Amino acid sequence: MAAQTDTRQHILDSSREVILGKGFTAVGLSELLSVAGVPKGSFYHYFRSKENFGEALLEDYFERYLERMDRILKPDGRSAAERIIRYWTLWTESQEAFEFGTRCLVVKLGAEVSDLSENMREILHDGTERVVTRLAQCLMEGIRDGSLPQTLKPVQAALALYDLWLGATLMTKLRHDTHAFKNALLATRQMLQIQ
Repeated sequence: MAAQTDTRQHILDSSREVILGKGFTAVGLSELLSVAGVPKGSFYHYFRSKENFGEALLEDYFERYLERMDRILKPDGRSAAERIIRYWTLWTESQEAFEFGTRCLVVKLGAEVSDLSENMREILHDGTERVVTRLAQCLMEGIRDGSLPQTLKPVQAALALYDLWLGATLMTKLRHDTHAFKNALLATRQMLQIQ
């Protein structure tokens, strides 16, 4: 059973980079098989179709992303305001390291697959809702610990911030510069009233 899980995970892990580079529809099954180094039969043993593979890829992405997010935002002696700024700083660093591409499957695949697959759109929607929920929780902790303003509406602010940072990631990719991240961080600090 472990070998099966390992093979399935290997297909997902090895394919992620090519999907991040080219997108979902531009990558054919033969390229996925080549990158993963598995025969067609192995692919279809784990995934009913390329769409089913895409669903699994997104589910795996969000599972890993949310685990990292939980580690960054968990209470650790720092204020919630410090933790939320650290989250956005790490977001910026992870995107900049990819040389104006994107490490974010939401940005890379959001518009592309939402019109092609209702199942993939739902996974993207549910995953982003879980991201926003975690951001809102951290903002609520900031209100409680006094590091964020009492007037802040955590859910609205979390959604606005996530939208802002997704847009900044897209604009960084389009412009091939990091000004959008600098502006997003400034807007984040202003919205949250953090010096």
